[in-house]
Amino acid sequence: MSAHALYVTAAYAVTAIVLAGLIGWVLLGLKARKRELAELETAGIRRRSDRAGKP
Repeated sequence: MSAHALYVTAAYAVTAIVLAGLIGWVLLGLKARKRELAELETAGIRRRSDRAGKP
């Protein structure tokens, strides 16, 4: 394998690892936010938009 091909392969590998890490980070954050919202709604705290149509 030439030096150029090794460089390109390494660059693609690093990019794939970084993208997978970012996607995982976003998905873990989404899961945490959903859990926090569920806890708040269980505690009786509602969203302001739920009260928008009520006097």
